[in-house]
This record gives sequence, structure tokens and C-alpha cells, in this order.
Amino acid sequence: MEIKKLNIVNFTQFTNLTIEFSSDFTVFIGNNGAGKTSLLRALTILLTWLIARIEREKGSGSPILEADIENDAKYSQITIEVGDLSDFFQWKLVKQRKGFKSKQSSDLKNVTRLADRYRNCISQDNNSSLPLVVYYPVERVVLDIPLKIKKHHSFAQLDGYDNALTQGVDFRRFFEWFREREDTENESMQQILESLKDNYQDERGGGKLSQLPYDKQLTAVRNAIAIFMQGFSKLRVQRKPRLRMTVEKHGKTLDVAQLSQGEKLLMALVGDIARRLAMMNPGLENPLDGEGIILIDEIDLHLHPQWQRGIIQRLRDTFPNCQFLLTTHSPLVISDAKDVHCYVLNDSHLTSIEDLYGLDANQVLLKVMDTEIRNEVVQKQLTELLELIHHGDCNKAKVSLSELEKELSADDLELAKARLLIKRLEVLRAKNR
Repeated sequence: MEIKKLNIVNFTQFTNLTIEFSSDFTVFIGNNGAGKTSLLRALTILLTWLIARIEREKGSGSPILEADIENDAKYSQITIEVGDLSDFFQWKLVKQRKGFKSKQSSDLKNVTRLADRYRNCISQDNNSSLPLVVYYPVERVVLDIPLKIKKHHSFAQLDGYDNALTQGVDFRRFFEWFREREDTENESMQQILESLKDNYQDERGGGKLSQLPYDKQLTAVRNAIAIFMQGFSKLRVQRKPRLRMTVEKHGKTLDVAQLSQGEKLLMALVGDIARRLAMMNPGLENPLDGEGIILIDEIDLHLHPQWQRGIIQRLRDTFPNCQFLLTTHSPLVISDAKDVHCYVLNDSHLTSIEDLYGLDANQVLLKVMDTEIRNEVVQKQLTELLELIHHGDCNKAKVSLSELEKELSADDLELAKARLLIKRLEVLRAKNR
């Protein structure tokens, strides 16, 4: 299942906008307030109706809020088109402003049809898969790693949708889930090991360690973290000498609480996606091959540039059959992977940008994000310096260069370029005398 198209009318700041999505990665960029989050919210509202009707035949999703209706408009309307196998399903949601009438009305027949398709599949076959649908908003900070379980969690297939769209994702749940799931895994392993020990004398150790009941869902999470967070492995809960969650980072065992905020955020994000895929794909040998629609607002949040640069390809390698819809402010995110469909939002208008793979960060800042690569004052001085050189005013150029050398690093590339141009200008003048 994948999102093909979204149309929004009179929703937040958008009067009428239609967006087509890539089956792989679609990324939205734009200034703060451009409407990136509003687009993800529109999709989220529409997708809540699919989840609600998979869970319950007549379930209801989230409504459009009165505050979402564009100023002075009588109604707001959002429409989604979803592809599943070779079929297409379109449904729309309408909200009328209080005190006004409109000819527009919601049409949810097709979301019911699509939900019924999945309900029928899981009713007939316990190993049928469900598509993951999840939204990670900006408010996804991991402040601590809880080890005390406040609430026991369910591991049923439909629980993969728990809080996936409606309340924002609480990463505390991931760590609690991991602890509880690992406790169950350890109990099962202990029983097997005791059985092998009891039978050892008669069977001469005939039991095999390969028969140990490693938890499939936990295995998917561990594999996802190992693939995505290269150099990280063996996430587990240690109970002695004290209770803590640990992970191996480049061969060294660390308390997860010791990791940076960005590392904890990525571990929780990837782990949460992986556990949901494992819950929703009980019949797959590798649950990470499951399908899904994953929306992430500000994917670059709290990430070092090194992590930003490779994050799309890592997500692609870890979850190969998922559709990702992302927003970002980072030029590194959108220039480091091939075949990324990128949109620029500006004044409620959407511009599609061709593949940016291979461009350096400065090119993306200038050409796509309309942002100078330097401090405005310094850039103005550099521009004036180059103009002096261009017009052959060697003396003034030297003065300007001297002033900039007091402000910038001696090995600045633009200053080095200016020195060479001035020297070349002096050599040419000497030849002409």
C-alpha cells in the first residue's frame, strides 16, 4: 500500500494544492511556517480513518478541526488517493465552518472498502500482513530510558497501530515494550536450557542452541538497529550488577542513557518502526521487509551532519518496502541519496525539484533553499572584493583583502582565491610595463 496523491482545499494556509508522491521517498523543504507540517497532518487525519476501520468495522478517525479551515473559507476539504496492489482507493473528508452551508461532503466509502480488504485477510489467515501506518511528529524527544514497566503491553497484530497516528509517538513505550518482551524471551530460553540440562546425560547434549526461542519481534528490532546504526549492536537489558539497557557501540558496551540525544532518538525511531513491522507481519520470515507508510517531521532533528548525510539511504536499506514522507531543513538530507522526490514549499506554492544527488551543501543552500552560505555582512565584503579585482583596482582590492583577513580564517578558500587573483593581476600588469 502506498499514497499516490493528496489534494487539499482551504486547509490551513493552502487554498488548493495537489501533490503526487514517490513510492519510495518524498521530502518537503521550506522555511518555518511554509506548511510542511500541515501537509503531514492532512495525511495523518485521512489515514486515521483507515486504521480506525481496520480495527472496527464502523470506526471513526480524526476530524478536520475548525481551526484548520483557511481564513474566510466556508469549508475545508482533504482528499487522498491510495494504491494497493493494482487497485486505487480515494476518500475525502470535509469540515464546514460553523454557521455556513456547503455542497461539499465527506466520502468515506472507499476507505471502508480498503479496510474491509485487510479485515478479511487477517480473519481468514492469522499470518496475513497489515500495512504499517505511522507518524512521527517533531515532539519525539527521548529524555530518559525507563526500566520500570508502568503498563503491561500487548503484542497482538493490531496493536502495531497503537498510538501510531492519533496521539504522537511516545518512545517511552518502545523501551518499556523491549524490556517486557525480553523478559518473556529470557523465561522461554531458561525453560529450554533447563530441559536440555535435564536430558544431557541420556541424549549426550542432543539439544541444539539453534532451537532456542529467540523472539521474532525482538530479533527484528535488533537487526534494524544493527543495519541502520552501523557500529551499534546487541541492544539488551542487563540486570546485574544493576538494571540498565545497554548497547555495543563499535565493540564497547555502553549504557543507552550515555548515548547522545541524537543517537537515542534514532535508536528509538528505528526500533519503534521495526517493532511495529514485526507485530504487523507475523508471517514474514523477515518482518523488516513489510510494507508501510511512514511520515516523519524534521527527520534531521538533533542529528549531527554526519548522520543527516546518510539517513535516507540507511532508512532505505533497513526498511526496503516502506514509503517515507519526510520534512527537513537540512541540505545534507536531500543531496546524499538518489531518486528522492523533493518539493520546495514557498508561500503555499509547491515546486518539484529534480534529483539533487551529488550536489554539495552550498549548492543546495543557494539553488534550492534560497539561503546564502555565509554571514550576510561577510558575503557582501567578499563580493565587493571580487568586483574590485574584476575591475583591476589592485590597491583597493589589497585593502579589502587585508580587512577580511582580520575577520576570517587564514586558510579560507575565498580569501585564497582572492590572493591568487590579485597576484595574477599584478603579474599581468608587470608584463605590460
